[in-house]
Amino acid sequence: MVSWCIETAEPEVRETIMKKISAIEHLLKVMARLRSPTGCPWDREQDHKSLRFHAVEEVYELMDAIEAGDDHEMLEELGDLLLQIVFHCQLAQERGAFNFEQVARHITEKLVRRHPHVFGERTVRSVEEVWANWEQIKRAEKQGTRHARSSVLDGIPRHLPALLRAGKLVKKARKAGLLSARPQAGRKQTKTKLAREIFALAECAQRRGWSAEELLRAEVQRTERILRRKEVQQIARRARKS
Repeated sequence: MVSWCIETAEPEVRETIMKKISAIEHLLKVMARLRSPTGCPWDREQDHKSLRFHAVEEVYELMDAIEAGDDHEMLEELGDLLLQIVFHCQLAQERGAFNFEQVARHITEKLVRRHPHVFGERTVRSVEEVWANWEQIKRAEKQGTRHARSSVLDGIPRHLPALLRAGKLVKKARKAGLLSARPQAGRKQTKTKLAREIFALAECAQRRGWSAEELLRAEVQRTERILRRKEVQQIARRARKS
């Protein structure tokens, strides 16, 4: 009702009302209005699953704006991404699960908790120590919950593009000692050469009618299974020595 009053009020009245509420409060009220029985038919028929790829699309559009250095487009795309967050929060609130305020409070508390060198007494000397603290605190938070991670390789989103997923898998595996951190011997490699080789592989796959994305995704999954078995063996060896 409040959002309906704002949107339909006379310009002078609307301006007075808007001065008394924040932009985010107004956005939340507009979203609730769109989902109401007298709201928008399209918005009313959406659910979490139907919206999931919209969020991905908005992130890619934001990336384009950032790379273009276009502040106007960044402002617009950040707003579109915020809309996705507000939309999911409205859906969750309707289900009695959580609301926007809880989401904001949760991330604020997490940021404070995971930065003890800023909001606490801990001292760090490098970015590496910051990351080490972050991972240690995250593991402690999840310990004993259904989100507890039994493997150092856990936590990589399944729907990441294959190349991004491969990079994250390699990074985690190296940090855990499951892959060698030493560069392979051979001819000198540069970023340009490597980029051209990756592109050539994609072109080669396309020429044969194959999907480079699907091929790499399958290989990442195969490698992850191997690394997880290696991790289990590594843990078993340590247990025997202790």
